Amino acid sequence: MSTLANKQRILDDGGYDFSIARGSYINRDARKLISIQFIDSHDEADLEACVQEPWPTSNGWRFYFNSPPSESMKQQLSKLLD
Repeated sequence: MSTLANKQRILDDGGYDFSIARGSYINRDARKLISIQFIDSHDEADLEACVQEPWPTSNGWRFYFNSPPSESMKQQLSKLLD
């Protein structure tokens, strides 16, 4: 299986759906968003670790980008996703 197919399987198994509008994979139950750029730049093991990382939903949303988003960007995304 190709790397791309393996990454897609990791995301599918983790309950992530692709959002064209956000250019990201989102798991609303886990309250996590993973950008396409992050997925492209990281290997399967890194992606699996992010998907499996415990994240208390009471902490709000967890964002995975190559560069950390600003606090204002996090707040805007959180409002859009809630």
